[in-house]
Amino acid sequence: MTQQAYYLRAGSFAQRLNKVVGRLARYGLSLMGSAELSVRGRRSGQMQRIPVNIHTFEGERYLVSARGHSQWVRNMRVAGGGELRLGRKVSRFAAAEIADDAQKARIVRAYLERWGWEVDQYFQGVTAHSTDAELLAACPDHPVFRLTEAS
Repeated sequence: MTQQAYYLRAGSFAQRLNKVVGRLARYGLSLMGSAELSVRGRRSGQMQRIPVNIHTFEGERYLVSARGHSQWVRNMRVAGGGELRLGRKVSRFAAAEIADDAQKARIVRAYLERWGWEVDQYFQGVTAHSTDAELLAACPDHPVFRLTEAS
C-alpha cells in the first residue's frame, strides 16, 4: 500500500481569504511579499491562479508549498514555470523543483522564520525553531521550487 502525498486542503474561510489576497495582488497590493501565481493546468490547459508568498533566500527566489502537494504544485511540475503578477507587472519564470532535502530544509527554515506566523499550522508542528532532523523529516511533504527568469 502506497502512502498518499501530504496535502492540506484549504477550508472555505481560507479559500475566501485567498480570493481577496489574489485580487489585491492583481490590483498591485502585496501583503508582505505576496503575489498572484498563474500556472497552466495540467489537465484543463487553462491558467490557474493562486496567491503565493515569494521567498528570497541567498539571492534566489523560491516558492514553498506550505499546504503540501497541492494542485499548483502538480501543475508546476508539468508546466515547468508560470507567471507572477503584482498589479500590471507580470514576470514569467521557469521553475526547478529542489530535490535535495538538506538544501530544501535550509530554505524551509528561512521561509518559516519569515512566514511562520501565517503557515506554521500547515507544517504539522514543525517551526523555524525545530531541529534539523525535524525539518528534514518534513521536507518530503513541502515541495520547493527555485524560480529563474524565463527565456
